[in-house]
Amino acid sequence: MRIVVIGAGTIGSHLAERLSDEGQDVVVIELDATRAEEVQAEVDCLVINGNGASHDTLAEAGVGRSDLVIAVSSSDAVNVLAAHAAGALGPARRIARVADPQLRDEALALGVDLLIDPIEATADSLVLLLSQRGVSELIEFADGRLDLIGGFISSDAPVVGLTLAELRDEVSGWTWIVVAVIRDGETIIARGSTQIRVGDHVLFMVETGRGEEAYKWLGLHEDPAEKVAILGATRLAERTAAGLIENGIHTLIVDENIDRVQRIAAKLPEVIGVVGDPTDPKLLHAEGIDTSDAVLALTGWDEVNILGCLVAKAIGVPTAVARMARHDLVRLIAGIGIDAGVSARLTAASEILRFVRKGKVHSVVTFQDSDAEAIEVEIGANSSVAGKLLRDIRLPRDLIVGGVIRGEKVFVPRGETRIEVQDRLIVIALPQVVHEVEQLSG
Repeated sequence: MRIVVIGAGTIGSHLAERLSDEGQDVVVIELDATRAEEVQAEVDCLVINGNGASHDTLAEAGVGRSDLVIAVSSSDAVNVLAAHAAGALGPARRIARVADPQLRDEALALGVDLLIDPIEATADSLVLLLSQRGVSELIEFADGRLDLIGGFISSDAPVVGLTLAELRDEVSGWTWIVVAVIRDGETIIARGSTQIRVGDHVLFMVETGRGEEAYKWLGLHEDPAEKVAILGATRLAERTAAGLIENGIHTLIVDENIDRVQRIAAKLPEVIGVVGDPTDPKLLHAEGIDTSDAVLALTGWDEVNILGCLVAKAIGVPTAVARMARHDLVRLIAGIGIDAGVSARLTAASEILRFVRKGKVHSVVTFQDSDAEAIEVEIGANSSVAGKLLRDIRLPRDLIVGGVIRGEKVFVPRGETRIEVQDRLIVIALPQVVHEVEQLSG
């Protein structure tokens, strides 16, 4: 697939690197000459220094013979104009990053196939995450009937030291299954011989509302947050606070900038605004943040977010989540004093990858500290796996089927599960076998 990426910021460069590593034919357009040179040195793709909204630049990039155009520059206007101009050059599908709601209707009228707002999507993910405190991921499939959940294994978790085969002998039902273990930056697709260790980041699939046993074995908790403190008065903080308030969660925001705090307080009168240093332990104590169920560090600076989370954990806050601009930091800090890291660019990548994947792919999810993907793929009539028992299908070791959606029914599959036409499989896969997941649809 030939893909043109407009804008080499955090989202654009991440997508270009990921897609290029998969063997896609990627072209990047970047206005800033210095940034263009940096990306050319870092990513195995063609980089063009130019205006992504220019007809001539788009023609030079070969948009007319491309399959997909992704406009993710920092300017909404440029992204809309670029998508419009690309439409005049060829039939490529077009994706645009647009945060301004006033431009969204205009972009859709111009034929843009997908509009993404990473901040809005990240805020929604944070609100969902806090509905089950203590987990690092909570991703819904099948309209919330099937969950993919992540959590870090503590020393008192009953599962420590057991292999997954031994764990399976101990559990009473088949409503959940461990699908992957992330350890020291490496993602291990779950197998019976996989042994769980302290500090492992475990991903498991569970039928919604039936995870009590999984939480017990993994040492996690299902109780939702009731009180949350947000560090930073950014747009992400505002959008997240609005979602928390809608869910009846007591919310407080701390920021040194009085104007930003007052702006959010004017829009969201239920939110308590505090002006001060979000990394000051005395301030956090004085404002009662030590009694919060969770702290979300959502400033625009990675170092402030890391420090804010560490201070919050030190004063007794059980859950701390940090917003990270640098993807490499997400992998380093997760589980080490910080319960989870979130990245808007990874959220955007999940939205965009669905358009890149071939076959009948309904959704794609990426993870903060892993290069694995969770792919929801529909089985077609010509699929080689239709009608076969799962245990009889020769699947690569680097993927696992974690869930099945069959009409109104959802379940965690077993070896004797027979795959049927129109089943939607939730497959967790590493990059090297993504193409084999795509082929499952037939």
